[in-house]
Amino acid sequence: MMKIRIIFFGIMLMNQLLATGQNRASYQIVPLPQHIEETQGAPFTLNAQTTIYIGDELLIREADFLVEYIHHKTGHLLEVTDKKEKNNQIQLTVKADNNTDIQWPQETSEDYRLSINKNLVTIEGKGSAGLFYGIQTLRKSLPMTKGEVVLPPVVITDSPRFAYRGMHLDCSRHFFDVEFVKHFIDILAYHNMNVFHWHLTDDQGWRIEIKSHPRLTEIGAWRSGTVLGHNSDLDDSIPHGGYYTQDEAHQVVRYARERHITVVPEVDLPGHTKAVLTSYPELGCTGGPYEVGHRWGVYADVLCIGNPKVYDLVRDIIDELSTIFPSPLFHIGGDEAPTVRWEACPKCNAVDRHGMTYQGYFTSKIVPFLEAKGRRAIGWDEILYTGADSNTTIMSWRGSEPGAEAAAKGHDVVMTPTSHCYFDYRQSDDVLHEPAYPGGGFITVEKVYSLEPVPQKVDEATRKHILGVQANTWAEHLQTGGMVEYMTLPRMAALSEVAWTQPEKKDYKDFFKRVTRTTEDYESYHWQYARHLWPERRNNQSLE
Repeated sequence: MMKIRIIFFGIMLMNQLLATGQNRASYQIVPLPQHIEETQGAPFTLNAQTTIYIGDELLIREADFLVEYIHHKTGHLLEVTDKKEKNNQIQLTVKADNNTDIQWPQETSEDYRLSINKNLVTIEGKGSAGLFYGIQTLRKSLPMTKGEVVLPPVVITDSPRFAYRGMHLDCSRHFFDVEFVKHFIDILAYHNMNVFHWHLTDDQGWRIEIKSHPRLTEIGAWRSGTVLGHNSDLDDSIPHGGYYTQDEAHQVVRYARERHITVVPEVDLPGHTKAVLTSYPELGCTGGPYEVGHRWGVYADVLCIGNPKVYDLVRDIIDELSTIFPSPLFHIGGDEAPTVRWEACPKCNAVDRHGMTYQGYFTSKIVPFLEAKGRRAIGWDEILYTGADSNTTIMSWRGSEPGAEAAAKGHDVVMTPTSHCYFDYRQSDDVLHEPAYPGGGFITVEKVYSLEPVPQKVDEATRKHILGVQANTWAEHLQTGGMVEYMTLPRMAALSEVAWTQPEKKDYKDFFKRVTRTTEDYESYHWQYARHLWPERRNNQSLE
């Protein structure tokens, strides 16, 4: 009888240990915090009676996020209170932020400290953004389970490596509705990204309401068909389009700001403007006729730099969008602007460009419009070679070399090289089983993870101009939100660690273990993600 009892209690103990393992938090998350110090003592047990304390009603939004996250992962719906307890409480505080060295885009410091003992979980942010990221760390540390969760004692002190941690979404080539844009922002927040670069205009569609120029959306937001495949000779002849009202854009900005994400709008000028020219043909060098683009790539038609009405249009656009987007940066595009129309245009050649290139002259005319609104221009790296002044931020996409050159000249720089950061590229060389074939080769998760944004052998003054990194999701071949998710995940996880974690702490093998656990959260939120790192999860096995 004694032997049976021993076996019985042994089985019970084993079950308890297994349950504890399943319900145990892990601080090995993505991105990896800078300092994780395991401490001695008993763990904290999170249960239905745990409360969340805030000492300032201004923190209610952060507390509500934590309530939502814990409910999603454990099923517990915790109470938020202003009554401080000595045990079984998560306490949220913000330290007075006296850091005068904060760089854009943070409004407050992003540093935080998370400490856990048997009685309390304390998250202290140096600013509200820091508190938010501490909450993200706690969120990602919790397992997907129902019931009590054991949190081992720990002290985590953390801060990001880069001030600019961005993701881009192209809503021009294919239009994504407001709800998906907000959903995409939620994914950014999960990965500690703090900039959403919203690509709103291109040859294939104008996506933002400009009340003073309604034809931009009445005409420019719609195309009569879309080329099939990678610029084949076949067009689907299916109308495609849509646009965001200014009220909807305000909604997106508010939604992002609540998650400490800055929305940087892009209006691509002076090239990639077929949608503008179709709406207002008189603004082109030839006068048209024009058509909103069906095909991908670079069109010869550009805005006429010798037409004063062009600058009136741009000024009106900036006037209206600056009231919607409080971002200090305003993206003016500036890439892939052929000169063939300018060279043949009498109006353009009648302009005294004072030795500047055609595009340099155009840029010099519109940058003052932004400066008058308290904004700084940011553009693709082509504008570096058109005489842009050092106040213009450069987005280095044609490799890292233009970014290094720009930083050495005193420009702030965001690194987004096609070699590592173009998330519309395939994720493997397996063409047969990919949902889209955009060309451009492939970029694996490991390749993204290997990016070092700061060029070697640069001095400290140059190094300070590297604001951070961004990945770009171009949507020529991405027709659905699920395809956007698939192309960005889990590569966004790799980029988040490039942007957040100090390089000496990075290790791809360790990252692989942590991102494998991260996919449990992806699946719990029903986020689509590429499974190339986990072949056993893929659906491309033979049906025979």
